[in-house]
Amino acid sequence: MDAPLLVADVPWLLYRAYFSLPKSIKGPDGEPVNALLGTVNALLAAIESEQPRAVVACFGAEEARYRVQAYPAYHAHRDPMPADLAAQWRLAPGLLASFEWHVADAEDLEADDAMGSYARVEAGVGGRALLLTADRDLYQAVDEHVAVLDLGRGGACVSRGSAHVQESYGVSPGQVTDFIALRGDPSDGIPGAPGIGAKTAAALLQSHGTLEALLEAAERQLEEANFGDLRPRVASALSDNADLLRTFKRIATLVPIEVERPPDTPTDFAGGATKARELGMKRLAERLDAME
Repeated sequence: MDAPLLVADVPWLLYRAYFSLPKSIKGPDGEPVNALLGTVNALLAAIESEQPRAVVACFGAEEARYRVQAYPAYHAHRDPMPADLAAQWRLAPGLLASFEWHVADAEDLEADDAMGSYARVEAGVGGRALLLTADRDLYQAVDEHVAVLDLGRGGACVSRGSAHVQESYGVSPGQVTDFIALRGDPSDGIPGAPGIGAKTAAALLQSHGTLEALLEAAERQLEEANFGDLRPRVASALSDNADLLRTFKRIATLVPIEVERPPDTPTDFAGGATKARELGMKRLAERLDAME
């Protein structure tokens, strides 16, 4: 069980490639395929670097309905998906499946939820999972069996474990959702607690352990005429927004999905080459032919 399971955040990969590669990369119908090409290239770089036992390509809703119902501003600031990216999005499952990569759709939930679920299943049997994503929400899934895989320039891959989470945020992976609730997450439209930034959020969690313990301490301090270790402004911000902060934590927390651990599956470079050629990515197809 030495080889890891590679679990990929396909929505992130598609968006990343769409905005970083020229839209002049087109298929036989004259429509862009830049997002598809960049996504495959990123996965190939990760495979070359990490030699996984199998690959899971995760899709999902752009925003889970229950998260929007809990907090309507969740993802509300994001622009609609461009039409030419949406067209590539529809083609992506078929392309990725041609490589014998396992395609998983979280449906009404988000790709993150599927990713965390596959990591949990892999860790449950003593395996290792690498989460290919730039979404730091997934730091909450990191433990001795699970790491986040950063994709750097030139395809360089760096595995980020618990020590990196602690160094970056000042909290443990188990405190990441509490940290997000307090500090906020601009990419998701979560504002956090008023006046509480990253350093303060980390310091508060280092002292109190969890969001719930911190909220209880704030309430107790206010009841006792500010006799406690919290600054009065911080105690008031926490108490005044307690229910909302609990909502933010629930939104940030990955939802478990019932998934099956995928079997060891080598990448089918020939199958990928055939599909790439069909979509007009001739240079990719030639590269894949040479990788058989």
